[in-house]
Amino acid sequence: MYSMVTIVNNTIAYLKVATRINLKTAGMSGRGKGGQGLGQGGARRLRKALRDSVLGITKSAIRRLARRGGVKRISGLIYEETRGMLRLFLENVIRDAVAYAEHGRRKTVTAMDVVYALNRQGRTLYGFGG
Repeated sequence: MYSMVTIVNNTIAYLKVATRINLKTAGMSGRGKGGQGLGQGGARRLRKALRDSVLGITKSAIRRLARRGGVKRISGLIYEETRGMLRLFLENVIRDAVAYAEHGRRKTVTAMDVVYALNRQGRTLYGFGG
């Protein structure tokens, strides 16, 4: 911002004068550009290495589900098979639910998207609307 004018040897010279600007009213935060990799962002957060999330379904959780279904004795091979079937089921439901959210031009999958996805697969779910 040029704010001072002087005349030297019949020519006009503009002098740049430093002025104080209130950063709050100027719409800036006063922290530089920010953004990814441009500094002033603090320490980098370490991410955990991705592992298969179906392994989070523990052996005891599968055993509890089987007990609820009336199963008395469980083979050792059942646990991996159950995880595989669960993955397949969830992939199908989530694929349909995401399709409903994308069709509605939303980035968030709602409970209703899941209800509609389950309905489409012939598994009616009550208690979550719709």
